[in-house]
Amino acid sequence: MRDVAVVGFAQSPQMRRSEGTTNGVEMLVPIFAEVLGGLGLVKGDIGFWCSGSSDYLAGRAFSFISAIDAIGPVPPINESHVEADAAWALYEAWVKLQTGEVDTALVYGFGKSSAGDLRRTLALQLDPYVLSPLYPDSIAVAGLQARLGIEGGKWSEREMAEVAVRSRRDAETNPNAQLTGSKDVDELLAEPYLADPLRRHDCAPITDGASVIVLAAEDRARDLVERPAWITGIAHAVDSAHLGARDLTTSPSTVAAANCAGGVDGVEVAELYTPFTHQELILRRDLGFGDDVRITPSGGALAGNPMFAGGLVRIGEAARQVSSGAVGRALAHATGGPALQQNLVCVLEGRDR
Repeated sequence: MRDVAVVGFAQSPQMRRSEGTTNGVEMLVPIFAEVLGGLGLVKGDIGFWCSGSSDYLAGRAFSFISAIDAIGPVPPINESHVEADAAWALYEAWVKLQTGEVDTALVYGFGKSSAGDLRRTLALQLDPYVLSPLYPDSIAVAGLQARLGIEGGKWSEREMAEVAVRSRRDAETNPNAQLTGSKDVDELLAEPYLADPLRRHDCAPITDGASVIVLAAEDRARDLVERPAWITGIAHAVDSAHLGARDLTTSPSTVAAANCAGGVDGVEVAELYTPFTHQELILRRDLGFGDDVRITPSGGALAGNPMFAGGLVRIGEAARQVSSGAVGRALAHATGGPALQQNLVCVLEGRDR
């Protein structure tokens, strides 16, 4: 296996509504310039490009093809796309680097959630025969998951509110966060329900945004940055798409992915992609994280949730912690589908030269 590392990361400021079209070009051009300029690279230095987005979110066919205008694909580039969060595009790029065909790859994701009704759009990812025609929106499905955990004694509404308070507090140091600061727990619990038992603070906000990561292999990574964030393990797994066929209060696919990625021993920081407060509680418990592991210091999805880029942001934020020397081993998590159905885990480590 080749050594592959994250050597560059950039993201657009996360916002409720952005101007322009839904093809992502306006959000991508400045962050491409930022990440490539920071590494002293130009377009021709990238061996492989891979993106993650959704035509359903954009409301137009082949929106990812339009987004390639942000690259300027003349002369032709080596490019691919996944209809998923860009964390899965990063997995594809990692595999491409493993083949030895290229030494560098640029991964990007973008989403303009404010262009339509996100809650209804995400219903399209449900089982097309039984669930999707009923159009249970994404918050209603998450509410069912939260209620099952509360009734089963696995967590409480107070514990959920505590997650929200900590997330917004941590986001105060993140210049790209959409939401920062928060009321205290008791004030949050006094607010009305959005979808019982979920209140507004339990749910990630509607966010427009994009992110980009540059990967490099072996000596190329060492040449580009002083302390690469080496990917020592990466894996993804999936649970049943049928909500009644699995225990929604656990996430076995996340545990399986973490085990395949090398386990959680020695992890100091975990960037978890949890768009709902109770989902963080599920992952913390299932992965066995104690007080010695700092959870999502960037504020996470509750502070800003750029669809189809949020999982890639988690990998970038974990890599930033490693590259800065703040931690030696970090874990990043991405999710897709309803109620933590699909999950990816990436473990990153720093090494002294």
